[in-house]
Amino acid sequence: MKIGDRVATAPAGVPEAPVDARTRDRVWRAVLEQGPVSATQLAERLGLTPAAVRRHLDALAADDLVTVWQATALRRGRGRPARRYVATERGHSLAPADYDDLATSALRYLRASAGEDAVRAFAGQRASELERRYRPVLDAAGGEPGERAHALAAVLTSDGYAATVRSGGSPARGIQLCQGHCPVQHVAREFPELCEAETDAFSRLLGVHVQRLATLAHGDHVCTTHVPPLSSTTSQGRQSE
Repeated sequence: MKIGDRVATAPAGVPEAPVDARTRDRVWRAVLEQGPVSATQLAERLGLTPAAVRRHLDALAADDLVTVWQATALRRGRGRPARRYVATERGHSLAPADYDDLATSALRYLRASAGEDAVRAFAGQRASELERRYRPVLDAAGGEPGERAHALAAVLTSDGYAATVRSGGSPARGIQLCQGHCPVQHVAREFPELCEAETDAFSRLLGVHVQRLATLAHGDHVCTTHVPPLSSTTSQGRQSE
């Protein structure tokens, strides 16, 4: 989904310069996938100058699509820390999404008429379908969790999750599977069973016990799943169809 054409607001008496919608869309999607991320990091990834990226970020911020990430943990050493940007609630809402209101209403009805077990069963069925579709791609990637995680990120991105794989700091710490967008994050706020079932499916697909560290549904800026190296955990044993 394109986020529209907009012109940057210029000071009085200064002609307004148009903000290229296609490049602006690329910057927005990069923040969605990589946030918290600095203008310099975005420039390196997108092949733009930091000044050009900041101009697009200013335009996105003016439309309440991105914002500066507030985190005291970034203040290390001397000097002023680099600003890092994340997508806002509105920024997430413009990304591809399912019909949240309809899905929430249907799950509420299911819970009221059949109980919590029925909601969990639905979440498990949905995750199993995801697992069924993704397994051939991951199996083709090999048996190492890191390789499978990259394959999982690719298929998740194709389904609208804006997924990436990030280093955990060292090989011994494993890696992190990050989802910058979740098509059902608003539904999952009320029904965390969706996140729980998805995490279980990730464990089965990757062959290791993964741990969900953060979720968009709980107000974090990205869904983060820790994937340990195979040697540090008991393999789950991948199930065949």
